[in-house]
Amino acid sequence: MTRSGFVALLGRPNVGKSTFVNAVVGQKVAIVSEKPQTTRRAIRGVHQSGDVQLALVDLPGVQRPRDALTARMARRVQQELEGADAALLMLSGEQGVGPGDRFIARRLATSKTPAAIAVNKIDRLSQPALLVALAAAGELELEAEVFPISARTGAGVRELLEHLGTMVPEGQFMFAAQGACDQPAELLLAELIREAAIRRTFHEVPHAVEVVVEEIERADGSRSAVRIRALIWVETSSQKGILIGAGGSMIKAIGTAARKEIEKALGERVHLDLSVRVRRDWRADESLLDRLGIS
Repeated sequence: MTRSGFVALLGRPNVGKSTFVNAVVGQKVAIVSEKPQTTRRAIRGVHQSGDVQLALVDLPGVQRPRDALTARMARRVQQELEGADAALLMLSGEQGVGPGDRFIARRLATSKTPAAIAVNKIDRLSQPALLVALAAAGELELEAEVFPISARTGAGVRELLEHLGTMVPEGQFMFAAQGACDQPAELLLAELIREAAIRRTFHEVPHAVEVVVEEIERADGSRSAVRIRALIWVETSSQKGILIGAGGSMIKAIGTAARKEIEKALGERVHLDLSVRVRRDWRADESLLDRLGIS
C-alpha cells in the first residue's frame, strides 16, 4: 500500500525551509535568501521514495502581519496548515528557540495535525551547542519527535523523511513524478529574478521588491534564445536607484545572475530584459496582490 500526503513546513523566517524543500525535491522550486519575507506564497514540491510520496508545502515564515502583504502570508500559513496531513516545525540550531518558535509550537499543539520538529543547520554547531539546541526543541509545548538535520549537507534528512512518511495516510500518489511543482513557469522565473535582486541589495529594498514576468517568447530555430521580459517593482525612487545602480551596474549584475539560474531551470539559452518601475505602497494594494496571486 502506498502512502501520500501534504506536509506543511512552518517556522520563523530564515530557518532553512526553502533550502530543505529544494534539497529534498531535487531541483530548485523555492528561492533562498537570508532576508526575511523571501517566501511569499505556499510552494509545493514533491518528494517520492519507494511507496511514499510527500507534497512538501514551503510556507512563508510566521511573523506578525504589518501590512496587507504579510497579513495574506499569515492567512496562507493557517489555511495550508488546516489542509495538511502532517506538519514540520523547523528550527534554526544557530538561532536557538525564541518566542516565535514557541508561538508556532503552541499553535501546532492546538491543531489536529500531527507534527515533527527539525533542528536545522547542525553543520554549523559544535557538539555542546547541538545538545543545547536539541534540549530546547524538546522543551517546546508540542508532542513531536525531534530530528537534527542539515538541509545544506543532507545530514539527518533521510531519517526525517522516513518519519514523515509514516505520518501521511495510505492512498494513491497525488502527483505524476518526483520533483513536480505547482508553480506556473512565469512565477518560478519571476522568483528567480527576485532572488537575484534580494541577494544584491540591502535593508528595506528586498521587502519592497516584486517581479512580474510580462512576456516569454520562443523564437523559431533551435539556436535562438528564449526572450523573457520582466518588470521589477519597488516602492520608492531611491529603491529604484539602488536596483539600477551607477551606470546600470546593479541591474546588469542582477540580470546576469538571474539569467544563469533561469537557463538552468529551462535548459535553454535565455535573453533577459529587465526594467524597474516605482509603484508606491504596492504591499498594501489589495487588488494588486490579487493580480499577483498572493492570496
